[in-house]
Amino acid sequence: MLVAVLLLFLCCLSPAAAGKLLVIPMEGSHWLSMKEVLAELSKRGHEIVVISPESKIMIDSSVTYDLKTYSVPFKKEEMEEQMRSLGTNCFSKEPFLTRFFNTWNNFRKSSAMFQASCSSLLYNKEMMKYIEESKFDAIFTDPLTPCGQIIALHFSIPTVFFLRGVPCAIDTHAAQSPDPPSYVPRMFSVNTDHMTFPQRVKNFLISISEYFTCSMVFSSFESLASEFLQKPMTITQLLSHGSVWLKRLDFVFDYPMPLMPNMIFIGGINCGEKKPLSQEFEAIVNASGEHGIVVFSLGSMVSEIPMKKATEIADALGTVPQTVLWRYTGEVPPNLPKNVKLIKWLPQNDLLAHPKTRAFITHGGSHGVYEGICNAVPMVLMPLFGDQMDNAKRVESRGAGLTLNILEMTSKDISTALKAVINDKKYKDNIKRLSELHLDRPIHPLDLAVHWVEFVMRHKGAPHLRPAAHDLNWIQYHSLDVIAFLLAVVLLSLFISLKCCLFCCRRCCGKKGRTRKSTKSKSH
Repeated sequence: MLVAVLLLFLCCLSPAAAGKLLVIPMEGSHWLSMKEVLAELSKRGHEIVVISPESKIMIDSSVTYDLKTYSVPFKKEEMEEQMRSLGTNCFSKEPFLTRFFNTWNNFRKSSAMFQASCSSLLYNKEMMKYIEESKFDAIFTDPLTPCGQIIALHFSIPTVFFLRGVPCAIDTHAAQSPDPPSYVPRMFSVNTDHMTFPQRVKNFLISISEYFTCSMVFSSFESLASEFLQKPMTITQLLSHGSVWLKRLDFVFDYPMPLMPNMIFIGGINCGEKKPLSQEFEAIVNASGEHGIVVFSLGSMVSEIPMKKATEIADALGTVPQTVLWRYTGEVPPNLPKNVKLIKWLPQNDLLAHPKTRAFITHGGSHGVYEGICNAVPMVLMPLFGDQMDNAKRVESRGAGLTLNILEMTSKDISTALKAVINDKKYKDNIKRLSELHLDRPIHPLDLAVHWVEFVMRHKGAPHLRPAAHDLNWIQYHSLDVIAFLLAVVLLSLFISLKCCLFCCRRCCGKKGRTRKSTKSKSH
């Protein structure tokens, strides 16, 4: 009877504590770690609704949330082709300008797809009516595509952002966080936080150019937001209304920088508990003997590469005694060595956590890098695009791995780098040190993320964390009006003092002159 009463009490209590969360995610690898947060929120009894376009690649149905889709003016195959072309362009040996314009064209097409998807959602009357009537407690979204924030402003719903970073440091500026280019390296600069004078010049010029670059990149979203909200809106102004920023960063991997109180670091959120390997993978790992294994993956977006490059990589992998598990779905290289196993999918984190794993060959995506750090596995990095070059530089500067140029590397380069991180003890020691620092924390990043999402849901935002800098204009923020006032006071004081001195001098000199004249007249 007592148990029944307790169960009834808990059932009555649960809906009162639970909330309603609207999720507007971004397609691609960003969704993978966001999905883990949703799973944990679902365990706590929250009602979660994910809104996604019909043409989706990684966003799938789940028992942890209710998936609602809307029609878009493009097909799933078009998105997949766009991702494939992005990966293919990374291996192109065409002249730099040709590759630059191809990359820019791909980026422009991707941006146009995301903008079209956002527009389709905003002007979907049925979906907008559903959002309005559902009375959500918060919106959980990726600000790289700011559609979720447009909806949040339209319906006055507090927002929790989930991200690693936004190009041009828009996230930093939107949160009013200081961002000095003297020691905070810019995205795509491949600088560390200890820069030489030429590097600081480069960093400064990049920071200046970011304003113009991102004006072009986000102009379509700014126009869409201004039209839908019926008031002028820049991307920075749009994102400045976010309640909490959950950033997939950690100072063990990223360089120290100034932060605002509503910026919460959850780097390593994707490093879950190790799960037992399947019989197939356990057999492969055990068969590797004392030499162990090497895990090789270029991420979720690139699984096949040009045959010439695949052949060079295969040659290099055959020079090490370790068994190499290579996630690869392309045509099998004719020279594939016996120690290399081609696998369409592999449990990356579970394999990296295995004590027999000796090295990790990765493209430098943040998910993979954090899994390497969590499990203390030294890395060989082959960055392809985006922030992967910067990520690779961070790992290399920490002495936890080596970076190779994907276009210029030869079989010998790959072999030398792989043997170095496996056999040179310093790489293992350095990554072990990073891992110990990263794991020495009071709360797991996943629990921290869940706490802040629930915090915003309970309190309808976090206005107490919003700095007053948002209410100041550029002149007031930099105290230029105060400086001008004080300068005017100083100049006025100097002017009055000078005038007084001149007046006194004239009075004194004039009095002496009259005295001399009167003395001369008496003597005559």
